Amino acid sequence: MTRWKRRLIWALAIAALLFSAVTLNSFRGRLGWSAVAVDPDQLLQELAPGMVWTLPWGEGPHPVAILLSGCDGPRRNLDLLARELAGIGWASVKVDSHTPRGLDENQLWRLVCTGQILNGAERASDVAVTLAEIRGRGDLDASRVVLIGLSHGGWASLDFLALSTGEVVPPLLTRWPEGLSRPPHTGVVGAVLYYPYCGPAALGFRGDLPEDPRYLFLLVEGDRIANEERCLDIAGGLRTAGAEVAVHTFTGVTHGFDQQEKSELSLLEFDPEAREEAVAMTLGFLEDL
Repeated sequence: MTRWKRRLIWALAIAALLFSAVTLNSFRGRLGWSAVAVDPDQLLQELAPGMVWTLPWGEGPHPVAILLSGCDGPRRNLDLLARELAGIGWASVKVDSHTPRGLDENQLWRLVCTGQILNGAERASDVAVTLAEIRGRGDLDASRVVLIGLSHGGWASLDFLALSTGEVVPPLLTRWPEGLSRPPHTGVVGAVLYYPYCGPAALGFRGDLPEDPRYLFLLVEGDRIANEERCLDIAGGLRTAGAEVAVHTFTGVTHGFDQQEKSELSLLEFDPEAREEAVAMTLGFLEDL
């Protein structure tokens, strides 16, 4: 065997090993592998400074939405949505999963986008402690909570619901937070999922989702970031199981159509008309609840 053939074989072997490692790491939520778990009180203490609460006028307790950004961290679209929610009497909390973990530095959020850091199951831990915090506040109605997740945030929302259904503690927690009912998603009456990741690495892909919340999937036709066909399969399975599910597929737009801020070299495009339509559907969904 010539020297260049041996080098080629070694290069291919190393590439195959790297590909396998990345693939396995992406599936660590499904495989039960994760980073070191912490006490829920510790995680809440880390996240609390970055939580942005928006309350409507009038006396509470108010129904509340948990706002979860895409993989690049919270952007202005969530702030705008929070104000629009307040206009129909809904409180909200924007949860920053990135800054407390340093994922807003040195483009580390790109590893979140590829599932290599902070996958959906791990980020479900943030949903759990936020839900417990809501239950401890007298101005919020913990029996009327909606998860609104964008892209990676939608992945985290679905994984939280899947974990809760089986009462499996989210990977970054040593236990469920105190004060949560059983199952832990009790009080979550709806989930609005903007172009979520629904692929094989997501726990919801197996169909282990509860039927009691209502679901609204806002998908993108031909989504190159998060294949919408997988989400349509999940939505169909939920309907078969008896859940109330609404699906709307936007055409002629890209993943992240509602977000005006884009990273350099991004091929994604902001579409104000589609954003306005998506927000109107979100508000209508909440008003129906």
